[in-house]
Amino acid sequence: MSRFRLAALAASLLLPAAALLNAPAALTEEKTTIGVSLPQDDNPFYIGMLRGIRARAQDLVARGVKGILISPIDAVGVNAAYDAAAQAKIPIISLARGSTSPNQTVHVAMDEVQVGRDIAEWTAKRLKGEGTVAMLLGPSGAPTFRNLGQGYAEVMAKYPNIRIVFKTDGPLTRERGVKNSEDALVAHPDLKAIYAANDDLALGASQAVIAAGHSAQTIVTGMNGVPPALHAVKEGTIAMTVELNPVEWGRLGVDVMATYLKGGKVEQRVFIKHVIIDSSNVDAVLAKLPPKS
Repeated sequence: MSRFRLAALAASLLLPAAALLNAPAALTEEKTTIGVSLPQDDNPFYIGMLRGIRARAQDLVARGVKGILISPIDAVGVNAAYDAAAQAKIPIISLARGSTSPNQTVHVAMDEVQVGRDIAEWTAKRLKGEGTVAMLLGPSGAPTFRNLGQGYAEVMAKYPNIRIVFKTDGPLTRERGVKNSEDALVAHPDLKAIYAANDDLALGASQAVIAAGHSAQTIVTGMNGVPPALHAVKEGTIAMTVELNPVEWGRLGVDVMATYLKGGKVEQRVFIKHVIIDSSNVDAVLAKLPPKS
């Protein structure tokens, strides 16, 4: 979703642009409509998250919005939407990515720093405590990706024989994964690992590694656990990814909204569980995927 569209959401209280979904009957005796705004509609992760939201939401009817689920692409750029929601007394819950706005009602998040730590620990173990590493971070304006990178760098600093020799931030695209990894491999031919902030970056990075003939010496790690990345783990072109289960995340977002609208107690941050996926457990995860239509 572009920043322009997000600005439009702010101006219109998300009513015209957001997907209007009726929450489950558990919200109240009456059907309740919530607005949903996600950063991208062509990213497998957010497609999965929306599927989870729809799994908990029923009977698509455009009625008065009682709550908003949003996943902002920028922590600051959409604060006007949060402010507008607060002024209208509409709860606004962030999914995955959060906002710096004090009017964010709840952030349904992953434990970002811990995820970064877990990826780093897995990588350090795979490298046997030594080697050079490149980091392909996410957008600089998104705290999620800063936190992931912080956790990763924090753990790697404990290994004196592991050096982070290349670091860059930017969009979460496969094209960038290819280009940045090519640059890293040219500058550091002995590169042992590439940390990618999401699976699209990782899939791009794996293309660059294969093209450079470095598959046997350079591992690539991803994050999100989308189906293309899971298949890449199975094939060995990506070494690992982190399953965040966007479908369950979407469901959790709606459940948190339901609890809030019913007057239940909800913490300001609610964490989704994450699981490291590598060759040891990828078959079991793939077996649970829905069949391709």
